[in-house]
Amino acid sequence: MADTLHLAADPVELTAALVDVPSVSGDEADIADLVERSLREQTSLEVVRSGNAVLARTTLGLPRRVILAGHLDTVPVNDNLPSRLEDGVLHGLGTCDMKGGVAVMLNLAATTDDPRYDLTFVFYDCEEVEAVRNGLGRIERELRQWLDADLAIVCEPSNAAVEAGCQGTMRIELRTSGTRAHTARGWMGVNAIHAVGEALGRLEAYQARTVDIDGCVYREGLQAVKIAGGVAGNVVPDECVLTVNHRFAPDRTPEQAEQHLREVFEGFDFTVTDRSAGALPGLHTEAAQELVRAAGGTPVAKLGWTDVARFAALGMPAVNFGPGDPTLAHTRQENVPVNQIQQCREVLRRFLNHG
Repeated sequence: MADTLHLAADPVELTAALVDVPSVSGDEADIADLVERSLREQTSLEVVRSGNAVLARTTLGLPRRVILAGHLDTVPVNDNLPSRLEDGVLHGLGTCDMKGGVAVMLNLAATTDDPRYDLTFVFYDCEEVEAVRNGLGRIERELRQWLDADLAIVCEPSNAAVEAGCQGTMRIELRTSGTRAHTARGWMGVNAIHAVGEALGRLEAYQARTVDIDGCVYREGLQAVKIAGGVAGNVVPDECVLTVNHRFAPDRTPEQAEQHLREVFEGFDFTVTDRSAGALPGLHTEAAQELVRAAGGTPVAKLGWTDVARFAALGMPAVNFGPGDPTLAHTRQENVPVNQIQQCREVLRRFLNHG
């Protein structure tokens, strides 16, 4: 592993260098050390360390501030290291999720010399695991003032398009109960698995909303994702658990989404096991409009949940904008077209700099 990264180099080369530093969630110390050392040696930014997260910022006294954020960790290695470049495509673990975006951020940290905004760069840990370990949560608790800005850009893969806001998500466990009996005398029992059939029928007939917010169309979803029940091959089951995932548009709060599910599953008992609020696109704000103009094209809704919701909860608009196809994330075939890395760098350079 190199002692430092060449931050002003071609961001494609920088992406490859980052990919070749393994950084599975919980094991980001080496890459965090490398990022911290490179920023301290090659920029004049104020730099702080929080666990295995690295933060850097300008303090120019400008009237507005923009945050660029990206996670340093990856999912476990899947026979996809080291990186390799073939026919204009960089292959390897983390190329799109999201070391291509991190490379763009690092390059901008070193080369943005005439900014229109004060800038904060947040390179954080443990995004790919349970939310309680996410480095942004620790940063919010310990370095809250570093997360104040007029706009947050999370450089997650978005195919180099501005993806505004994000959906909320909720998981519930719907339980049915019955009475055990020998299957030879099944009429003496009550089958809990059969009882869940009505809930499955409602899911089959469910018509999901589509919601237009700031010109971004969010399509909701309600899907059964797991079913568990049964005692033995000759016993009528007395319990069944149906797990359902709801993706809801950001015009609904988690409380409103839960109330909607209680209406859908009226007559059934369920427990909410996980929920996260979505994020409104906030494209009406001046900074967001300036980013959209710099990117060209039309912003689209983020169909999924990302850490933009954490920034939105802090009171600022937030978007996803980064190189790579999000459908390739977490796959052995993960890759990123080099032209998308270069495109994202150029769009953000145009947005951040004067002239």
